[in-house]
Amino acid sequence: MTVITPRRGSLLRRRVRRASAAAALSLITLSVAACGVTVPTDPDGTLESVTGATMHVGVTPDPGLVVVTGDEPSGPLVDLVEGFAASIDTRIEWSAGAEETLVGDLESGRIDLAIGGFTDQTPWADRAGITRGYKNIEGSDGRTLVFLVPLGKNAFLSKLEAFLDQEVGS
Repeated sequence: MTVITPRRGSLLRRRVRRASAAAALSLITLSVAACGVTVPTDPDGTLESVTGATMHVGVTPDPGLVVVTGDEPSGPLVDLVEGFAASIDTRIEWSAGAEETLVGDLESGRIDLAIGGFTDQTPWADRAGITRGYKNIEGSDGRTLVFLVPLGKNAFLSKLEAFLDQEVGS
């Protein structure tokens, strides 16, 4: 007959507790993964709220990229945004303004996206989320262009970048 001394028994209990804790941690990890938590996140649900609804887009004129005359802007950047809107089944409400006004509108949530002659050297990077830079956009004249979104809209930004990558490359 084997006699387990208290010391050996407490070692066995510790091993059982560790194994139980590891199993519980694994179960919690699997449960969280099964909940549909996705990365990138979009805490305010911008992508969900514009999909199948309305996306508010601010435009600032830039020769060869965005022309603003009347209610409907035109140009290569407008065409890209219209293609993106179609890909997520949304309609667009346009508003025109100066860069600083558009950045303020992004910060306040009045618009979901801003386009114009923004480059990868934009001074607004600390106040707005920016896409990767795109050189192959018609009318860019060799500039690396970016699109602006509100800070923290990572799912929306990722969806937009995936569309732009497909349309114009990175």
